[in-house]
Amino acid sequence: MALTVATWNINSLRLRAGLVARLLAEAAPDILCLQEIKAPVDLLPLADFHAQGYVHAVARGQKGYNGVAILSRLPLEDLGGEDFALPGHARHVAARLPSGLVVHNLYVPAGGDVPDRAANPKFGQKLDFLAALAGWLRAARPARAILAGDLNIAPREDDVWDHRALLSVVSHTPVEVAELAAVQEAGGLVDVVRAAIPAGRLYSWWSYRAADWAASDRGRRLDHIWATADIAPAGRGAEVLKAARGWEQPSDHAPVLARFDLDP
Repeated sequence: MALTVATWNINSLRLRAGLVARLLAEAAPDILCLQEIKAPVDLLPLADFHAQGYVHAVARGQKGYNGVAILSRLPLEDLGGEDFALPGHARHVAARLPSGLVVHNLYVPAGGDVPDRAANPKFGQKLDFLAALAGWLRAARPARAILAGDLNIAPREDDVWDHRALLSVVSHTPVEVAELAAVQEAGGLVDVVRAAIPAGRLYSWWSYRAADWAASDRGRRLDHIWATADIAPAGRGAEVLKAARGWEQPSDHAPVLARFDLDP
């Protein structure tokens, strides 16, 4: 059976509930992982999506910051969330589908502006988060699982608009790329988006600071969908819905979709 999983840093679910409804109507993913929902769970407009068939949800919220949610047309068993070295931060939630497939939704810290742990504590927090995540995956190596979310790192040279210019910019520094690779190795995870689109520039984020983001196209691929090696071969394609970055009052991220031939 076909299963479509999408991930999107929505940058406030309450502010952009209409955009989420539009994505659900136009792309119709079975599962949608949202990051930066920026509200406690009891204030989320989850009922707005029930009429579209998304009557199942698990979420971890936080007032004004962070927050992750999984919307689904399929029943979900809430598996909780981990802090990964940042207690109180709502950055991870997991759910199990009826088939046993587990979906992890992650929001990795952005890491501030200076790629130096001593000068910028936020960068150190990001590295610690990734190390804790890798340790957690290594201790209980997942199977039949999908990990999706805003990982806030563009690992490949063609995941950024200018590799050399961004080597010293947070999100593409060698130390971050190495830490992300360690997370991927620890979980035995396959980048299913790049498996489907193996070459060429590919971005999912364009800064609000750009006067004309589409014309300059100075993007980064910060949003990812990975799968454990046992189900990665079931991947049937992936795409970045770049047009959504141009919707009215958009997030600075675009949704990323991956399709699988899997029993949901």
